[in-house]
Amino acid sequence: MITVLLIGALLLVIAIALLVAERFLVSHKECTVTVNGSRSCTVEGGETLLQVLNQQKLFVPSACGGKATCGLCKVTVASGGGGLLPTEQAFITRQEREQGIRLACQVRVQRNIEVRLPESMLAAREYEGTVSALETLTYDTKLVRFGLNGDRLSFKPGQYVQLLVPGTDQFRAYSIASPPSQSAQFELIIRYVPGGLCTGWIHKALRVGDRVKLTGPFGDFFLREDSQREIVAIGGGSGMAPMRSIILHLAEQGMPRKTTLLFGARSLRDLFYLDVFRDLEHRFPNFRYIPALSEPRPEDGWTGETGFVTQVAARHVSPDGAKEAVLCGPPPMIDAAMRVLPRLGVPAEHTYFDKF
Repeated sequence: MITVLLIGALLLVIAIALLVAERFLVSHKECTVTVNGSRSCTVEGGETLLQVLNQQKLFVPSACGGKATCGLCKVTVASGGGGLLPTEQAFITRQEREQGIRLACQVRVQRNIEVRLPESMLAAREYEGTVSALETLTYDTKLVRFGLNGDRLSFKPGQYVQLLVPGTDQFRAYSIASPPSQSAQFELIIRYVPGGLCTGWIHKALRVGDRVKLTGPFGDFFLREDSQREIVAIGGGSGMAPMRSIILHLAEQGMPRKTTLLFGARSLRDLFYLDVFRDLEHRFPNFRYIPALSEPRPEDGWTGETGFVTQVAARHVSPDGAKEAVLCGPPPMIDAAMRVLPRLGVPAEHTYFDKF
């Protein structure tokens, strides 16, 4: 009992010490935050850079609510950010350190500070959507359609939005699965993750008519429409969403570029949209769809390609001609594709990817 009381007293002392440090060691004087050399605001010091930017309606991706566990809120701090903190070191590479990249949730505004944000991030906004449809795609995957209540979401095929989980300060990122032409509504493909904060809410509690808050669009992974190169699209697992957005967008344009979509799944029950892409393959001679199963079950009766999707790509993609690649899926798949693609005539500078 005495030990418990001592521990409680010690924790109280630590809490008081932290409050005192916050009061006297953190500057609360007015500071100027300048973004991209042209936009500035004056704020009271003491808050994190992530909080200040969000207050100014500059939405930086962050899935963990500013707890330095997701590593998404990377921005370039040109001056005034102080030294790199231990909480950032796991997320910031040596090259990024040299470029001044920091986690916005860990940089506390205590002096005038200069920040650079990508132009794509400046376009992000806050939206309120209403669930208009829920569709079961597989045993663990749903499509969710959101209406924007008269608003419109302008995005590039491949980009993502962040959903705010109700009752929390945490966001989760999901790639948009619909083409940009559907700007008054958009679709997400969400796979259930056991114990997942957001996927549990979506799969077990979300209903048609529910309202959600979201921010976006975000991401430098998107279809480069100023290119005429042949497209090699390789996806797997949860990477279907941006692939669907890209392929449907190209289909609306008449499939102007030769495109091959290779998509990997474990077994037949994990594969969906087979009929959709088969139909596109019949409609557009420029489009090929090659699904592959890494672990087909006997009851699948699968007669298609087997093995890892990157192995299948090596068998079906010719090294001839100018190509570019779009990759979306789990990190091991992306890493394997990056090793294979140069042998298939796809240089690293024309390879764009998003790891899930």
